[in-house]
Amino acid sequence: MFEVDKWQEIFATIRKNRLRTFLTGFSVAWGIFMLIILLGSGQGLQNGVAHQFKSDATNAVWVSGGQTTMPYDGMQPGRPIRLRTEDYSEVAKIEGNENLTPRLNLWNITQLTYNGDYGQNFNVRSANQYMVAGENIQVVEGRFLNHQDVVENRKVACIGLPVKNELFKGENPIGKYFEINGIPFLVVGLFTDVGGEDDNRRCYIPWTTSQKAFGYADKIDQFVFTMNPSRLEDNEALIADIRNRFSKKYRFNPEDERALFVWTTYEEFKKVMGLMLGIKIFVWIIGIGTILAGVVGVSNIMMIAVKERTREIGVRKALGATPWSIIGMILQESVFITSIAGYLGMLLGIGLIELLSSQLPNTDFFRNPEVNLTTALSCVAVLVLAGTLAGLIPARRAASIRPIEALRDE
Repeated sequence: MFEVDKWQEIFATIRKNRLRTFLTGFSVAWGIFMLIILLGSGQGLQNGVAHQFKSDATNAVWVSGGQTTMPYDGMQPGRPIRLRTEDYSEVAKIEGNENLTPRLNLWNITQLTYNGDYGQNFNVRSANQYMVAGENIQVVEGRFLNHQDVVENRKVACIGLPVKNELFKGENPIGKYFEINGIPFLVVGLFTDVGGEDDNRRCYIPWTTSQKAFGYADKIDQFVFTMNPSRLEDNEALIADIRNRFSKKYRFNPEDERALFVWTTYEEFKKVMGLMLGIKIFVWIIGIGTILAGVVGVSNIMMIAVKERTREIGVRKALGATPWSIIGMILQESVFITSIAGYLGMLLGIGLIELLSSQLPNTDFFRNPEVNLTTALSCVAVLVLAGTLAGLIPARRAASIRPIEALRDE
């Protein structure tokens, strides 16, 4: 199959039929090129969605009060459900909960002060030591809040890197005091959050301190905790358990979803990943369909080539050529065209994906488009196999030609 004269013959045939060979190769290259582009774009979408979930743990559960929309037990709709400090013990009873933290969002406090300089548009959040798990916080210097901070109502804070850069002007803030609404707080740590700029423009203080210092009494905005993996799959039962516990205390219908908001990142993560899987399958279907169209084109072109070379094949068989040598000659040409065109299409596709990855800005929904090299090479390997099969039908037809009939062909 790899004899020099056979390769010379293949190249001679290609030179003789340049346009036909180009169109055949182009259809194959275009198919693999489009598949690579679609796969890279699909991965970019998946990377964007996965990045959004990095801001919170994928097994986090958020519970916050709302407003009733259904009458229940003689109570009229429209009642606000406000969570309190005492609800901490009720949430702690939920089987499988870990890293439980009460949380207060101090939306009205956005101005911080250091040495007379003001920092604007920062968020102050109150929590405990377990917030690092729920928000995927990474402490880069110092420490986060701890148990003693909460128990002793300490005025300490862990701040995001943008707070350090804008408020402290490059100074090391660890061990320094700044003011939140005129109340001094000691900086004990710096953190970063992969969730983005908004998540980093925060100061975390102990939740007990915020209740006393800013007049929130026993109010709690949210309870945040992570769930043991053993309970994650039974998401509906978990939500029903939480609703039932609070409905008894606050007298609202457990079916009233707006009375108590229960949100699980795991369930949302599964939904989005399921959507991404659907998109990926769709991409593969479109890409493979495009490749198959190119392979069918190869088969048709080879059929035409066999028809044009009928007389030549008859002479070969009359001189003693075996059917397998005829099949090998046709297959070799088919695989050669398919392999070269597929490889070039793969290189062009990967090159364009790399160019887009370096030039396009990352967004919340699309970032770092990429193609796994193993996947790309596997696509080319499958394409070569398909090219072999595409050439098999015309090759078998060529092998079945009877010399006497072929010599009569004009």
